[in-house]
Amino acid sequence: MFKSLKERLQSWAKNFSKKKQDEEELEETEEKPAKQSKKDKKAEKSAKKQKTKKERNKPDNRKGKKDKKSKGRKQEQKIEEEQQEIEGSPGEQEAENIEEKETEQTEAPKRLGFFQRFREKIGKVKISEKDFEEYKDDLEMLLLENNVALEVTEKIIETLKEKLIDKEFPKKDLLKEIQNVLREIIEEVLVEPFDILQAIKDKRKTGKPYVILFCGINGSGKTTTIAKVAEMLKKQKISCILAAGDTFRAASIEQLKKHGERLNIEVVANEYGSDPASVGFDAIKAATKNKIDCVLIDTAGRMHTAKNLLKEIEKIARVCAPDTKIFVGESITGNDALEQVKGFDESIGIDGIILTKADIDEKGGTALSVGYVTKKPILFLGTGQEYHEIELFNKKKFTDSLGI
Repeated sequence: MFKSLKERLQSWAKNFSKKKQDEEELEETEEKPAKQSKKDKKAEKSAKKQKTKKERNKPDNRKGKKDKKSKGRKQEQKIEEEQQEIEGSPGEQEAENIEEKETEQTEAPKRLGFFQRFREKIGKVKISEKDFEEYKDDLEMLLLENNVALEVTEKIIETLKEKLIDKEFPKKDLLKEIQNVLREIIEEVLVEPFDILQAIKDKRKTGKPYVILFCGINGSGKTTTIAKVAEMLKKQKISCILAAGDTFRAASIEQLKKHGERLNIEVVANEYGSDPASVGFDAIKAATKNKIDCVLIDTAGRMHTAKNLLKEIEKIARVCAPDTKIFVGESITGNDALEQVKGFDESIGIDGIILTKADIDEKGGTALSVGYVTKKPILFLGTGQEYHEIELFNKKKFTDSLGI
């Protein structure tokens, strides 16, 4: 499910990390000051002294008689001055040492602060709004391609933006963090299913049967799904009876009776063309009389746009007063399933959804969308043709199956 999403997320996380690393290296280059080393300073000072010495050693062209003693004294004085210039006077040396210490003290915190900042930056990544916008359209298209409704896609992207923008994540765990955030959002989008098995057991205490009405379009797998639910209830020690309310489709009654024979469950049926509401009513009476826990009512498939047929199912719902009305649809129909659910919900007010053919759904967007758009929970997923191939819907398990 959600084909190629994981690979795309890996690519985005890698690009985020690389981009941030390039920015940090550029920032490091710009921040690094052009510092002059102590050796360079000493060399510069030494050059100045040599220049001064040369200027002093220029020959004096003035003529005159000089006393030998005076000349000798001057020479001695000159030698002393030259030695002081080379070695530096005690005062100069002390001043120089103080200056060097002050320079070291000033530069040391700067160096420490820079490397400390660098260590902090190299280990974390902050996703900016500009970074997110760069990949937003790609994510939106990917979700839409996987049958996620536009309304749900916009909700996911908006929430993802709120949870990622200007937040710092460890660079090595960036992909994992993005995946976890996306998983959390998907689990929030999905509606938590209620425990229908417990609801049936609770009503059993009243002595009245729990009535479930199944509806959906033609060919969505309602009759087979009813047989699967009946087998599941039987395993849970919950007795049930089947009502063949599809009096329109050829062989529909025979199909349900065949399932009843295999499962050893009673089927209440009437002639083709008879009132389906009366079939459901008779099944409820039989269940009440025989203290059967649950009644499962099958109905004819009808398009969600056929107003006259929707009025007929409204009558069935009104006469039978079901405790739960379940829409059965195919998970591979994509956004068409949304319109179907909306049509039946507006007509009879459905309480839950069963999606069939979930085992061959490579995208997974339908399951994510139908619940959010209608605010109705998915109760079961059909995963094959066998009776046992139906499972209670679990949000975490479904999110795991997406492969994020």
